[in-house]
Amino acid sequence: MTGTEIVVGYDGSPGAEQALAWAAREARCRRSALTVCLARTPAYPGAPPGNAQSGVAPGGEEALIPGLQLARDLMADGEVRPLIAAGPPAAVLCERSATAGMVVVGCRGRGGLPGLPIGSVALQVAAHARGRIVVVRGEWQPVPGLPPLPVAVGSDGSPASDAAVRFGFEEAGLRGTRLLAVCALADDPAVLSGARQIANDFERLISRHEQQHPDIAVRRQVSEGSARHALLEAAAGAQMLVVGARGRGGFADMSLGSVGMAMACYASCPVGVVHDDQ
Repeated sequence: MTGTEIVVGYDGSPGAEQALAWAAREARCRRSALTVCLARTPAYPGAPPGNAQSGVAPGGEEALIPGLQLARDLMADGEVRPLIAAGPPAAVLCERSATAGMVVVGCRGRGGLPGLPIGSVALQVAAHARGRIVVVRGEWQPVPGLPPLPVAVGSDGSPASDAAVRFGFEEAGLRGTRLLAVCALADDPAVLSGARQIANDFERLISRHEQQHPDIAVRRQVSEGSARHALLEAAAGAQMLVVGARGRGGFADMSLGSVGMAMACYASCPVGVVHDDQ
């Protein structure tokens, strides 16, 4: 994924600035271009959604300037691209996810109801975008003088979680830290009955990626409790948590499972949600 464009949603809010800072650090590590995207309501009825610099409400260019300046300060010599698009922010970012290597959003932007754990744009992007989505929330900045916190990844050993595990290993390698691989065996009685198979599949999947990344220390954590509890606990001691959009259970037509949704809403660190359609 090195060298692939990273797109970050920006609306001038504190949450967007936090997301932009995370995305700039990620782009530096990956030597990727960073696109700072501001989506606005079309200035006239019928303006096509998602078209950059077309039909955007007046003031879009000015509103994007602080974000571009912050990105350039953080990126140093890295490439920063502006994108002003007409259309609902969630729809624009979902559209961009089809070609971007990663889409980054803040947990909450401007507007919305106070007190909610996540904004509607972040939730829609996490659920409906493609590939790798990162919802920036909680604490993530490294602390000088202390060893870096691990990257945590949740996996149930299924093929659908392979992309999430691959992303988790990449992130641990980029950050020079260890990987905490978490597997939970019991969300309901039906899953519990196949616990041994889940644990075996998990071990095979982690071992395969471990062989490809011999320089990354991996700690396995197999829990007999629920995935929600195990992953939220892991997130409390991690700098990032990575999960698949869906696991073994759930409804086939759901684009974001209940565990992924819970992590995006309540984890105490940035959450990577990986759709296995990349």
